Amino acid sequence: MKKLFLTFSLFLGLSAFAALAQYQQSPIAVKALQEDRTRAGNNLNSYEFFPIQDTQAPAGYQPVYVSHYGRHGSRSNWGGTAYEGVIAVMEMGKAKGILTADGEMLLEGARKVLAGWDGMDGRLSQRGVREHAAIAKRLYNRYPEVFSGQKNVRAFSSTVQRCIISMNSFTNSLIRQNPELEIRLDTGEKFMDYLDNEKGWQQKTGKAMRKSFEALREIPDDTLGVFSRVFTDQVAAREIVKSARHFTDDVFNTAVVAEDFDIEEDIYSVLPFDAVYRRWAQNNMFLYLGHCNSVDAGMDRVPMAQSLVEDIVAKADEALATGNYAADLRFGHDYPLMALVSYLGIEGVGDRLEVNEICDKWMGFWNICMASNLQMIFYKNEVGDVLVKFLYQEQERLLRGLEPYQGPYYKWETVKANLEGYKR
Repeated sequence: MKKLFLTFSLFLGLSAFAALAQYQQSPIAVKALQEDRTRAGNNLNSYEFFPIQDTQAPAGYQPVYVSHYGRHGSRSNWGGTAYEGVIAVMEMGKAKGILTADGEMLLEGARKVLAGWDGMDGRLSQRGVREHAAIAKRLYNRYPEVFSGQKNVRAFSSTVQRCIISMNSFTNSLIRQNPELEIRLDTGEKFMDYLDNEKGWQQKTGKAMRKSFEALREIPDDTLGVFSRVFTDQVAAREIVKSARHFTDDVFNTAVVAEDFDIEEDIYSVLPFDAVYRRWAQNNMFLYLGHCNSVDAGMDRVPMAQSLVEDIVAKADEALATGNYAADLRFGHDYPLMALVSYLGIEGVGDRLEVNEICDKWMGFWNICMASNLQMIFYKNEVGDVLVKFLYQEQERLLRGLEPYQGPYYKWETVKANLEGYKR
């Protein structure tokens, strides 16, 4: 009870400071969001693939095994109220003859988002299916030695449908590259103990975390900017829009999920950048403070990844000792993945930050977008020494505070001896 009280007090005390610190717009985030406003969706942002560069492995070492944790691909969001609200307002505006061309575009885009949702929360979209198929194909082509011939692969999924279908798309893609692969698919409640372990974390901190963002929400929106983009008559528009803030929220919540359905309408374009940035910053803080290696709360949240780390180590050691498995593939969710990479100390995404550093140094749209993935590539030499390389979003990453053997390659025994990266 004392620990719970301290956690609540900490977040409540941070609220005003966090809002002030994060509303000083980060030049790095501003540049990224101006390049592509769909990134404002953070963990709703579709997967972004960047060109791969591989550092040559040390002499004598060859890749032999892959350990993988992937978040499900692009999906629908929860509830259709926001989309229905936008449609209702815009249809009234259309009936009054006061929609601009952007207003017509917003109406059409919102209709498509509502149709994509179709009453199904958290449903994997076809874009999400393609994301996993593409990641698997690149993995195979990058490490053909691991997957060539008659090899065994184990795949485990969260019991949630979007994860199961993501697993199916990923493994089918591997089989298309090599039909000789023997892939065992599995899911069940037992696996949720490590694939999606939060142990009441949301219930414990949710109220306090919401409090810490209230000050951000109190900053007024440029509602005139929104209205002028979608309505020709702002006086008439205010007769049909009961709450400008609520309407702006609904437009933003419609925009963040449009790309996940391959919708081409640029819904973000009707929102002033300041309104987009503030909502991004609020969600970015929520994600990092709630599930990553923050100075303020990381020591409570991150250790919950221990069961997942133990599974990774046990399966890797078995595969390396027996040679029976080419890969172990896991398919789950964003929150456990954030805790996992924080536990391991994956540089960039698992960094330990103060609250006023978050939006300058941690970008959720890259760090935990749809289909985010951690891949551990294991190498052996002729005498059986094992190295491991960490890939996050298919990019080579170092472990914070741990000296590599060479380049991005670490001795596996050194990594195991120093696994509690969240303590550094």
